[in-house]
Amino acid sequence: MKQLLLGNAAVARGLYEAGCRFVSSYPGTPSTEITEEAAKFNEIYAEWAPNEKVAMESAFGACLAGQRSFCGMKHVGLNVAADPLFTLSYTGVNAGLIIAVADDAGMHSSQNEQDSRHYARASKIPMLSPSDSAEALAMTKAAYEISEEFDTPVLLKMCTRVSHSQSLVETSPRQEFEKSYQKDGAKYIMMPGNAKKRHPVVEERTAKLKEFAEICPWNRLEAGKDSSLGIVTDSTCYQYVKEALGDTYPVLKIGMVWPLPDKKLRDFAATVKKVVVVEELDGFLEQYLHDLGIPAEGKSRFSPIGEFSQNTVAAAFGKEAPSGVKLDADIPPRPPVMCAGCPHRGLYYVLKKLKLTVLGDIGCYTLGAVPPLATLDTTICMGASVSGIHGFVKALGEGARKNTVAVIGDSTFMHSGMTGLVNIAYNDSKATVIILDNSITGMTGHQQNPTTGMNLKGDPAAAVDLEKLCRAIGIPSVRVVDPYDLTQVETAVKEELEKPCASVIISRRPCALLKYVKHPGPILVDSEKCRSCGACMKIGCPALSLRDKKITLDATLCTGCGVCTQLCKFGALGGDK
Repeated sequence: MKQLLLGNAAVARGLYEAGCRFVSSYPGTPSTEITEEAAKFNEIYAEWAPNEKVAMESAFGACLAGQRSFCGMKHVGLNVAADPLFTLSYTGVNAGLIIAVADDAGMHSSQNEQDSRHYARASKIPMLSPSDSAEALAMTKAAYEISEEFDTPVLLKMCTRVSHSQSLVETSPRQEFEKSYQKDGAKYIMMPGNAKKRHPVVEERTAKLKEFAEICPWNRLEAGKDSSLGIVTDSTCYQYVKEALGDTYPVLKIGMVWPLPDKKLRDFAATVKKVVVVEELDGFLEQYLHDLGIPAEGKSRFSPIGEFSQNTVAAAFGKEAPSGVKLDADIPPRPPVMCAGCPHRGLYYVLKKLKLTVLGDIGCYTLGAVPPLATLDTTICMGASVSGIHGFVKALGEGARKNTVAVIGDSTFMHSGMTGLVNIAYNDSKATVIILDNSITGMTGHQQNPTTGMNLKGDPAAAVDLEKLCRAIGIPSVRVVDPYDLTQVETAVKEELEKPCASVIISRRPCALLKYVKHPGPILVDSEKCRSCGACMKIGCPALSLRDKKITLDATLCTGCGVCTQLCKFGALGGDK
């Protein structure tokens, strides 16, 4: 049966059809939907893990037990999981193990651009890279066969445009798979004596995989009319090449991006006068061609920064861009902003009012860096705010301690903030950490986490008590505030910064977009009382705007949180209903 599926949904369908039974992931755009879609199949156990390292290790445990397993993450998540990744290359697998990593060229929702193909080469693990949904499904199924035939995990590299675009796929029935577990300490216990014996196995496997790459159907040659130039490309860039250039030039489409087929690359280069590599981000394929002694152009024509498009490719070859739909009118810019009623807004207003140094973290609350709040000083990676404030106040001393806080979301705290808080308690930096508890994983689309009391499928689950956890870690002062109450928040922050000990403030209010959250409705506005002072505009609420220098309110956006009413001294906002 044919279906129109997102690339991520196609991967999930491939997991189902291949008999996968265990999925563990941490949500991260653009990979999130793979696990959400997999959870819809009753035959697959699916979960959100606290972080990517835990997800990969859990998936390995399931494959060790004899069940085909999967873990998914975005590119920066693979950094977190790199520790087990490299060692799993040595141990190999029992049943098949797929590790999906979704790159985000263009940084639509990421703090950096990163080319995950380097991980495949460095860890000596094969990597497949689909260019549409049909390949995503087919490669997922093939990845399990490769995993088991060559005794290795397999990396499946997605990217934003493949993950979030739709194309037709051909679906098939599920094929069940199970394998028994056999003890094998020499294979799975990676103490030095065993690991030394496993390294030659990895090198022998790589040699066999290189032979397979030569016949792999995902590495295919497509004929072209003009052999003065040949194109080597992969992933979504293949689609741009075909749309922009059609069959003008011969194309070697690389679907198995590691290891690469040396003979096929050399043979292809011999049939054309010039080789041009079209690939996003790093010159991974281009450098490999150079290492083979094949002259190739790539990054001299294409930038190592950002996403490509059909226009990018056409321009690089001196061609006209393919025709398409273009809007005549200019679209006004729409910068990212925290939603109306966001519980983080009131907290950030107070932190800015107090002129504090604020070490930020990864989540929708990172938008506190955007004017008019512009509160954050740093954002590095998951958990870095808590670890960072420890070093910051240790370096600058008591004065900085009383003027600095770290902010981190509840899900991010569970991901990698806890260990930083342990360090604060253990090494006594007396820092103040604010956990922004909005009762969900907000940035990636409302996924559950260990603090919410529900699992991936929405069933009841044990909920971590953040207050008890922080006290158990060794934090002597822990308190909860309502971020809609500006006076309460300001009092708490001032008091905690003055205490001669480490402290945690939990700013607790559910995300305003959660379906079960009931709002009192839009507040009333009396424009006649407005004095155009602009105080209410300092919180950057999208429901508020000025018209003819008087405050106006969009009732379709306002949740009635009341934060703005606490700023208006003239009664223009929040009068009697």
